[in-house]
Amino acid sequence: MSLLEQLTSDMKEAMKAKDKVTLGVVRMVKASVSNEQIKLGHDLTADEELAVLSREMKQRVEEMESYKDADRADLAEEIQGQIDVLKRYMPAQMSEDEVVAIVKETIAEVGASSKADLGKVMGALMPKVKGKADGKLVNTTVQSLLG
Repeated sequence: MSLLEQLTSDMKEAMKAKDKVTLGVVRMVKASVSNEQIKLGHDLTADEELAVLSREMKQRVEEMESYKDADRADLAEEIQGQIDVLKRYMPAQMSEDEVVAIVKETIAEVGASSKADLGKVMGALMPKVKGKADGKLVNTTVQSLLG
């Protein structure tokens, strides 16, 4: 089942259950996926769908952080609900230990030895963890292991 079909099905379920948070998020993601399809002119591949979902997730995480910084716990809680809905469509996230292991493996593969090799390591590493690990966590892990 494609992501669009899954979203359509979940949208119907959310309407029946009168779940406004899920319905709102599913509609927004469905619109983003449809817009991306129109922009690219073809059905999306799994990687392209993941890119759309990652973009939606990143927007909400940044929005939640800004609400927390502004001491707006009520709005941050609302955004957290949206993030929880989005997580249903994202691949399982890697644990910190898994990230450390794959970073060490990639550092060995590219032969990196100092922070000067950060770009080389990140270039080889990001395709492996795309959508499965937080970019900030990956970056800080690489920096700490190269430092």
